[in-house]
Amino acid sequence: MRYKALDDLGLPTIVVWVVVSTLIPKQGWCAAAGVGEILSEDYEVRAAGQKVDVYTARVLDPPFAGKQWDYGGAYSFANFDMPGRVEVRIVSKRSLRNVVIRPRSYGIKPTLEDDNTLILTLEKPRKLSIEPDGRKAPLLLFANPLETDVPKPGDEGIVYFSPGVHKPEKIILGSDQTLYLAAGAVVKAEVLARGSNIRIHGRGILDGSDWQWRTGPVGNLIAIRNSTNVEISGITLRGSSHWTIVPKNCRRVTIRNVKICNSRVQNDDGINPCNSQDVLITDCFIRSDDDCVALKGLDFSGRNSNVERITVENSTLWCDRARIFLLGHESRAKFMRDITLRNLDIIHFTMTPFLLEPGEDMRLQDVTIENIRIHGEGQKQFIRLRPVVNQYMRKKVPGFISNIRFKNVTVEGQSGDYLVQLQGADAEHNVRNVTFENVSIIGSGLTEESKPARIGKQTQNVRFRAESQ
Repeated sequence: MRYKALDDLGLPTIVVWVVVSTLIPKQGWCAAAGVGEILSEDYEVRAAGQKVDVYTARVLDPPFAGKQWDYGGAYSFANFDMPGRVEVRIVSKRSLRNVVIRPRSYGIKPTLEDDNTLILTLEKPRKLSIEPDGRKAPLLLFANPLETDVPKPGDEGIVYFSPGVHKPEKIILGSDQTLYLAAGAVVKAEVLARGSNIRIHGRGILDGSDWQWRTGPVGNLIAIRNSTNVEISGITLRGSSHWTIVPKNCRRVTIRNVKICNSRVQNDDGINPCNSQDVLITDCFIRSDDDCVALKGLDFSGRNSNVERITVENSTLWCDRARIFLLGHESRAKFMRDITLRNLDIIHFTMTPFLLEPGEDMRLQDVTIENIRIHGEGQKQFIRLRPVVNQYMRKKVPGFISNIRFKNVTVEGQSGDYLVQLQGADAEHNVRNVTFENVSIIGSGLTEESKPARIGKQTQNVRFRAESQ
């Protein structure tokens, strides 16, 4: 089967060879992993009695291994589809006696069958971190809704990968094309998408872990350029060598039920919308070494270079080294605005999870951050709003921050500083109109007099509210 890149892209032709095998049953749980894929020896998983393949993801390849943020070796992950209520049985060589299941907000209470076996019941699709020893070598368990709209090999406009290991290295998609990764497929490639009405979906794995740091053939695991109406759904991404999913100069991009299993190298940001509008990130799981989600206004090359109408919702986030959300660095667009971050569980973080630091006269405004649940492990930083000048900026002037709202945000766990810092750069490049409503840190409501609050100079109209008004 052969698919050509669009001639007007000026890009090389890709030839994709796929081996068609039997599709998984309609009610099925998983498909067998392909020959050549080494599965996890740490965990065995069965869903409704059916065996589920458990894969591995590396943590901190050289030269990053052994550094300050090394949390203990490879981890495991598994996917299955569930038609309804399901019982899951997990067996590990390690003791599960003190296991913690995150996010805690789901209220899942496992039954320990013995020291190495636990049973849990899921009523609906969930994305879980099964943690016998904190961040060290957990099992990420992804229970998906039943898959729909499954194409067939040979369908028009479909680039299809069946179960097995495939090594095309580079996949190029144009308008009205679909890339489909079947359950059990491990596709070692980076993807470049340009055009309109492009879809990437399935239950398989897109794998970048064969490339050393920042050496992949495309530059991102999924690079979306100058595109409109793009959807990525259902797949798992593993071991990106650089930024993972990057829509640049795009409109109307949806990223749904995507699982990112990173932390193999630095600069492996999860999702970075750049100079794009109307981006929805929903029902995702991200584990990364670098920022989980970073919004950037890199340049002015598009007809609208602003970063606008970005929503991140209903997702679980884990960052080993950097920030959960970074808004403003490497941004020289005029505006970054209409940003909504809602209904999120942050299960692990290290640096400031909410870092808003615009520069280059960019106006960062109209940001709503609400219904956020954070697991704290005694970190120093929580929120920082500060126009800055840093090494990433071409125009060495700060930006502006206005109209920021934090509502129903809770940090629970170990005691720590969890600083909330607001500081303008000067009288013009200031921070104004910021509201903290029902923000709680280790059981205490955040007020202006709270120990974590650091409200500096060049700030205006900063308000604290204990309850909705």
